[in-house]
Amino acid sequence: MTVMADIEVPAWSGPMTVHDLEGMPDDGRRYELIDGVLVVSPAPGRRHQKIAYRLYGVLEAACPADLEVIGAPFAVHSGDKVELQPDVVVGREADFTDKDLPEPPLLTVEVLSPNTAIHDLNTKKAVYERLGVPGYWVIDPEEPALTVFELDEEGHYQQVAKAAGEEVFEAERPFPVRIAPRELLGRLG
Repeated sequence: MTVMADIEVPAWSGPMTVHDLEGMPDDGRRYELIDGVLVVSPAPGRRHQKIAYRLYGVLEAACPADLEVIGAPFAVHSGDKVELQPDVVVGREADFTDKDLPEPPLLTVEVLSPNTAIHDLNTKKAVYERLGVPGYWVIDPEEPALTVFELDEEGHYQQVAKAAGEEVFEAERPFPVRIAPRELLGRLG
């Protein structure tokens, strides 16, 4: 037997804040805040999670001691009106707190899902660019493919690499690491 409780969602008269997110239910969904606007995404699926966890392992194995690799859910926020939950984030170890990363990370990674692909490729990419995150990686689990964006001298993301299937991407930033998208699928590949 399942017992359902009514969830009372407070009404807001203006933009939401990072503090308001603390009252959101722990229901498996991803709650993010972009310029005070709440964005709710469904829980990711198996293929998405497999790729995110395997990528975390590859990055963690190559990560230097002064940097930290964290997998979702973990909050990256800027001020009181922006809080994002990248699938994988790399930042300076000294910049992390126990509950979030209040400084711009060095790298954020999003694994596309059918429900979030447009959001990840447009809105979140623009926010990471605005925050000055030097590297933004997007993984399409269907190909599988990794697309790499880096900030140019004017502070805008430019695609600098794409690797699909068995192709290998040799990252230099934020540290040297080798990524082959198909390997991230493990047994699902």
